[in-house]
Amino acid sequence: MSKSLYETLGVNENATQSEIKKAYRSLAKQYHPDINKTPEAEEKFKEINAAYEVLGDEEKKAQYDQYGDSMFGGQNFHDFARGQGAGVDINEILRNMFGGGRGGFSSGGFGGAGFGGGFGGFGGGYAPDLDIEASLTVDFRTAVLGGKKNISLNGESFDIKIPQGIANGQKIRAKEKGKRAQGHPRGDLILTINVTDDNEYTREGDDLYLKVDVPLYSAFFGGKVELKTLYKDVTLKIPENTKQNQKMRLKELGVLNRKTKEMGSLYITINIVLPKVETLPSELVEMMKAKLPQH
Repeated sequence: MSKSLYETLGVNENATQSEIKKAYRSLAKQYHPDINKTPEAEEKFKEINAAYEVLGDEEKKAQYDQYGDSMFGGQNFHDFARGQGAGVDINEILRNMFGGGRGGFSSGGFGGAGFGGGFGGFGGGYAPDLDIEASLTVDFRTAVLGGKKNISLNGESFDIKIPQGIANGQKIRAKEKGKRAQGHPRGDLILTINVTDDNEYTREGDDLYLKVDVPLYSAFFGGKVELKTLYKDVTLKIPENTKQNQKMRLKELGVLNRKTKEMGSLYITINIVLPKVETLPSELVEMMKAKLPQH
């Protein structure tokens, strides 16, 4: 059974609604008459919209899947659409053929003003921009490790997945959480991420930086410091004669690079904690005064 509506959108009969919507959006942009000035663009644009109105609606799609192009008298959809003539509203024909379904086709026709505010900012009133742009604040550690954030928008509550390693100012897209308009796929929600500061860690690119306190004894003679990183507990080995602000690198304990999937490093800055003189034995204090170099 021939089913040329799928050919019009360039998808197969097993395509999901998400795949059908994606194909429609791509073709609608390609053949929008305000963008594509070729003579056949407007007619092609009408066919694309009509095909999506059927395949993008579960009830109409099921009806078409059952009967196929026999609904068009055995013709493919391209020939059927052209056979209606330039002055005939193919929307009205399809509306009568498939019924109201998802609220019916736009009463203004494909070339009318019924589509609203234009495609992607272009005039002409064919396909409205239904995406919503907003900002979302997440804490530092959720941005590094990933997680979920529940938000409420237009009376709807849902979880947003925060990808591991996302940086301040980057954007994430929540599919089909934007505005609605009759006869069009629902828009997306585009979120710009604002990451709060952390009271322990700082971030530079894919690397993390952390200041760690080390007792004077370990700085002089060496030792170990138990450290809880964002990912796991580690034992930090302190070498003899460690200096103030000396840096140590722990590989693959930084931030995930979302493109390369490689982990950055964690850089430790040593902060030597000096004991208070009044807490030391008097004999040690006197010996230190006598023996420690003054320059």
